[in-house]
Amino acid sequence: MSASRSRVWSGEPYPLGASWDGKGANFALFSENAERVDLCLFDQTGSRELERLSLPEYTNEVWHAYLPDVRPGQLYGYRVYGPYQPRIGHRFNHNKLLLDPYAKMLQGQFQWNEALFGYQIRHADGDLSFDTRDSAPFLPKSRVVDTAFTWGSDRAPRIPWHETIIYELNVRGFTIRHPEVPKELRGTFAGLVSPAAIRYLKALGITAVELMPIHGLLDEWALFQRGLRNFWGYNSTAFFAPENRYLSSDNSDEFKTMVHLLHDAGIEVVLDVVYNHTAEGDHTGPTLCFRGIDNASYYRLDLDNPQRYRDFTGCGNSLDLHHPRVLQLVMDSMRYWAEEMHVDGFRLDLATALAREQNGEFDRHAGLLDALRQDPVLSRVKLIAEPWDTGEGGYRLGQFPAGISEWNDRYRDVVRRFWRGDAGLIGELASRVTGSEDLLGQRGRRPWASVNFVASHDGFTLEDLVSYTEKRNAANGEDNKDGATENYSWNCGAEGKTDDHEVRSLRHKQKRNMLASLFLSQGLPMLLAGDEFGRSQNGNNNAYCQDNEISWIDWSLVATEEGRALIDFVCALVRLRREHAVLRRDRFLRGETLPATMFKDITWLRPDGQEKILEDWQNSHARCLGFLLGGEGAAHHEARCGAHESLLVILNAHDDEIAFRLPEMPTPLGWRRVMDTSEVLPFSEGVNTEPGPVYLVRPRSAVLLAARKRIET
Repeated sequence: MSASRSRVWSGEPYPLGASWDGKGANFALFSENAERVDLCLFDQTGSRELERLSLPEYTNEVWHAYLPDVRPGQLYGYRVYGPYQPRIGHRFNHNKLLLDPYAKMLQGQFQWNEALFGYQIRHADGDLSFDTRDSAPFLPKSRVVDTAFTWGSDRAPRIPWHETIIYELNVRGFTIRHPEVPKELRGTFAGLVSPAAIRYLKALGITAVELMPIHGLLDEWALFQRGLRNFWGYNSTAFFAPENRYLSSDNSDEFKTMVHLLHDAGIEVVLDVVYNHTAEGDHTGPTLCFRGIDNASYYRLDLDNPQRYRDFTGCGNSLDLHHPRVLQLVMDSMRYWAEEMHVDGFRLDLATALAREQNGEFDRHAGLLDALRQDPVLSRVKLIAEPWDTGEGGYRLGQFPAGISEWNDRYRDVVRRFWRGDAGLIGELASRVTGSEDLLGQRGRRPWASVNFVASHDGFTLEDLVSYTEKRNAANGEDNKDGATENYSWNCGAEGKTDDHEVRSLRHKQKRNMLASLFLSQGLPMLLAGDEFGRSQNGNNNAYCQDNEISWIDWSLVATEEGRALIDFVCALVRLRREHAVLRRDRFLRGETLPATMFKDITWLRPDGQEKILEDWQNSHARCLGFLLGGEGAAHHEARCGAHESLLVILNAHDDEIAFRLPEMPTPLGWRRVMDTSEVLPFSEGVNTEPGPVYLVRPRSAVLLAARKRIET
């Protein structure tokens, strides 16, 4: 290689990464155990290495240099020298080009090749062997970027927690088949904010999109060998860079433009982030970044056998957030997306793994959680934890600190089981639909600490919940052994697609029942994209590797009579929730009479209209739950709400009709029917829907009645 042509100055150890200052670029890389670090500069295509420069300075475990001749767009990577001693945790191999952990942009795509591995794959010594092939031709290159962007009047919507409705989507899957999105934009950030997509999101009424992982990612070696791709994105390699497959061009501002336009529409952006592991996998995985920079610092190694990793994620490795520099990496990444990219919140994937201390035990005062709570930026954005991982003692629902909401799978499961017809669940259901105070009500937390959902990316879609009793994952190539075996689903009498009118009618009602339960519950509702019009994955409950029609949203369903009817139903539920404060209280419901009112915040009712007593809760055969929400109490706590009607909710999962006597109110109120899921048009506006003293609740249906003062004429 030719002698260096670039001027190299000492630079600064902070900030980490490549930082363009308008004149040149500073490069800084943490490695505690490296002996030398080379910066490799590439041509504009990334195919030819132009120069290799040794970083001249090493300060506080950071290697650094300043290059006054470098400009935005420069492609680069690192080669890090040090001991290759896997038995004690060191896997340095300078033959492997490495990504900058702080790279703001990647150029090029991964190309799977055995040269990406630090060892010789078929060698008798396995990962103890050493591979001398150059991996640069097969690895994307890090790119120096100018982060300047004209945000103009961009303002975060700052939707209050109790008014938030989350819509979980995959950027690629949401628009890849959308007929009104320009073809060149489908599946990208730009496509997500095309006029047609924005109109749809606004019409639906959701307040936040939760984007499945958009960080730079890698399709696993095993998937590559099966001819599949990682569609979900839970295999990150670059925590500061947007994934290239979601970009319609090489314009690094496309993500920012997306956020800006969503904010203009009043919609927040929440990122699903994967800081628990990386795409380098276990000890047999490739050397792409962290492993080659400083394996012993970045990863949790088995203390008894440092050649292996401690894996709390099921993905081969776990990042060691007990190490201050790894903790810094995660905090810097989150601040970057919050401050520079203007996102409004984060959903922390497998969050228990992020809160395991050095001994491997979960601690709600673990370094990351404490850091988030005191951080002046991150403590003010929405933070949501997936409160489990795959390790021992990993299920921690309700144990995360105040200020962090949690995905509530207990809510998901009981709603599915109740509407499937399982008996003896009314006590559990009552706790879940009132915000799960028993699980999440400690330390001053509010009902929105519970993120309620019936379906998410992981598992059956809503349509498949009512269409399949068994999973159908053969397309994944894992002999149908992957994915959850128990989904608490029910096919309503026929497995899979059917033309049977009675089965289809029951399925539509069951979908309405579960959606109604979701939006009539206290807490923070989350809707899976496409569930509002019956999207199916043909029974695949683990479609992580299906970047095809199995996972892509089929927008033709919107034009069907059934699809349109379900969308209208969801839109009505969203409006109902927005208009009635009793459905989104900022306090837990405890059956207490509210000050200056004659109303209890909630009253649990039997079908005879009387208040439940202890024996009623112990009825193991009961499959009907009725409760009255006091509207005047909501007005006391929510002055901005337009309607303060008391609402009566009746959820009947019996196969029989129930005559439910409407309770007598303490003031002369009249009842009107708002919703009945047994009707073809569940919200019957403009029709005489004032019931008598008894309401006949049909089998497997949800009913909502409203009580307000009669207007005398």
